[in-house]
Amino acid sequence: MDWISTLRLLVFDLDGTLIDSSGDLADSINALLSHLRRPPLPEEQILQYVGNGAAVLVRLSLGMSAEEARENPEFAAALAFFLDHYQQHLLVRTRPYAGVEGLLPRLAERFNLAVLTNKPARATLAILDGLKMRPYFRAVLGGDSLPTRKPDPSGLRQICAGLFATGAETLMIGDSAVDMATAQAAGTRSCACQYGFAPQSLNEIAVDWRITSFAELERLL
Repeated sequence: MDWISTLRLLVFDLDGTLIDSSGDLADSINALLSHLRRPPLPEEQILQYVGNGAAVLVRLSLGMSAEEARENPEFAAALAFFLDHYQQHLLVRTRPYAGVEGLLPRLAERFNLAVLTNKPARATLAILDGLKMRPYFRAVLGGDSLPTRKPDPSGLRQICAGLFATGAETLMIGDSAVDMATAQAAGTRSCACQYGFAPQSLNEIAVDWRITSFAELERLL
């Protein structure tokens, strides 16, 4: 594939792409449900709600529609509880996926690297710092860094502009349909991580490349 030789910028999603944060996210959701005297949810179910930001994760875990969440005065308190609990338990079980720690330094020698996630920026930076991954990334945008979030392409376009890369020179790497829609909207290349939180959401989506482990990026690039 000739387009690979033109790449200058790799933009990564975080959860389900660089890190397996499933345990800590599920634990914080279930802590919220316990606080509200509700039964816990299976981790597999909770992970299906990840990808569109903390508010959507909490709303779906509570079984609320978007309208119900807007009208329910207790939703803001539930979201605040989750965010506070999660911020205090970011790195209990969260770890980089196999291959990430070894490959990131080599990729950073050849490409500009960035992170674009719908996770709040404060939690994102704390995780990258805690896992000693932050130095490899030239730009990091969280779900609250801009007025919009993925799949809106604004964040990806801002990263491209800031690091002087065109869409054709950029590869968006993520584990969900949200990431692939972001790449399409921004006019970048796309790489679907089939090992992440929502592989089934990628089955019917056209992408430029698919990988079943992070280490496969080395073969691709």
